[in-house]
Amino acid sequence: MKFAYEDLSDDQFEKLVVFLCQRLLGISVQGFAKGPDGGRDAKFVGTAELHPSKAAPWVGTIIVQAKHTNGYNRNFSESDFFSTTAQNTVLGKEIPRIKKLREGKQLDHYMLFANRRLAGNAQSEICEYLAAQCGIPSSSIYLCGLEQLEVWLKTFPDVAGKADLDPVDSPLIVSPDDLAEVVQALARQKEGVSALLDDPPTTRVTYEQKNLLNNMSAEYAKAQRKKYLKETAQIRAFLSAPENLELLHVYESVVDEFELKIIAKRKDYQTFDEVMEYLVDLLFNRDPVLRQHAHKRLTRAVLFYMYWNCDIGEVGDAETD
Repeated sequence: MKFAYEDLSDDQFEKLVVFLCQRLLGISVQGFAKGPDGGRDAKFVGTAELHPSKAAPWVGTIIVQAKHTNGYNRNFSESDFFSTTAQNTVLGKEIPRIKKLREGKQLDHYMLFANRRLAGNAQSEICEYLAAQCGIPSSSIYLCGLEQLEVWLKTFPDVAGKADLDPVDSPLIVSPDDLAEVVQALARQKEGVSALLDDPPTTRVTYEQKNLLNNMSAEYAKAQRKKYLKETAQIRAFLSAPENLELLHVYESVVDEFELKIIAKRKDYQTFDEVMEYLVDLLFNRDPVLRQHAHKRLTRAVLFYMYWNCDIGEVGDAETD
């Protein structure tokens, strides 16, 4: 079975990696736990059962890390994950921790699992870089990308079942495809839509009341309104134009999906600020159209329109039902 790893939560992916490592290394693999420096590692001490091979297994302390992304078709070579010239990357942030563990004789071997594609040249480059930076022999570094992950899960088909990847426990995941269609069309026609034809849409509750109902901070709400309120009339005019009826239906389907997913997962977030920013990051990660520079602001404006227009978020009318 091929999993949509990008739809898993970080915890689900870590759980999958732990069960896999219990087969590769041994049953005593300790699960991921947050360390004093905030990092999350799994650990095995002893002689590995199968890795790298039965004939020449690793011996000592093996540190395992799992790096999960909700993005589609990501790879190890992307600049946000690995760079030899920048430290503010996923791997760059981990190197000081790995180096500290190595210097403290708490790491003999290092394994990194990520739901990203890993090309052969990238594997060699990253292994050599980690070896040089952290003082670990390259033979004691193992990188596992999507391709190898699929091989391991076919080799050990019981692992996925043990990990109990229940869709109910999945994070707030929405499809960006339909929204990308709306944003692209809006971007093409935006100049032809008369700006501020009339007042912004009338909300069922005031903006301030809605923010209280949804636990959106006053500072975030003010910044959102300042940046995107002037866009709402243009978006409404665009969606209400007769020639855009099909796009209006697409928008409505996006709203339905977003609203239902937010209701189901709202408890996972303390404020609606976090919901909005999570959605923005998720959409940009998963769709190349939305993360284009020209479309980023418009994507945020459409999300604000959904909130302002009471298409997403609580509106306080349930008590009158």
